[in-house]
Amino acid sequence: MTPYRIKRHRKRLHGGSHYALVPFIDMMTILVVFLLAHTADVDLLPNTRSIPIPQSLSQQPPHPSVVVMVTSRSIYVDGRLVGRIGDLVAGPDPVIEPLKAALSAPDDGTLIATAKQAPAKREVTIMGDKHMPYSVLKKIMMSCSAADYDKVSLAVVQRERAQPQGAAT
Repeated sequence: MTPYRIKRHRKRLHGGSHYALVPFIDMMTILVVFLLAHTADVDLLPNTRSIPIPQSLSQQPPHPSVVVMVTSRSIYVDGRLVGRIGDLVAGPDPVIEPLKAALSAPDDGTLIATAKQAPAKREVTIMGDKHMPYSVLKKIMMSCSAADYDKVSLAVVQRERAQPQGAAT
C-alpha cells in the first residue's frame, strides 16, 4: 500500500475525531454545583486555641446559633467584645446587663435571624474555658435566659469513645 492510500484508509475509518464539548461543560457545571452544595459543612463555632473546651461523648453536631465566647479575660457575643470578666461579674446581681443588652440588640446576621424567631426557639451556645468558675457560668446562663434565649447549650469537643479491650479496630 502506498502512503497516500494508507492516509486515505485511516481517514475513512476514523472519520476525523472531534470532542463533544458542550456535554462536557454541562457535566462539569453540574459537578461544581454539587460539590459547592455539599461542602457547605462549615464549623458553626469559632476556632480558638486560647480556650480549652471541655470534652464530651455527645454525637450531636452544633446548630447554628448565637455564640457567647468566654475567655479568661473577656466575654464576646458573635465575635464582638461585651466587656472584661472582672468588671462584668463583680457585684451581687445574677444578670450581667451588658451581656443581656448585647444579646437583645440584633447587630449581626445570626442575631437578627435569632431575634425574628419565637422566644421558645431562640438558641445560644456558650463557648467557655473548661476552668471557668461555676459562678461566672451561672451568671452568663442567667443573662442568656433574661435576654429570652430559652435553649442554652455548652460547646464541647467531641471525644472518641474508648473501645473494649478485645475489640478490633
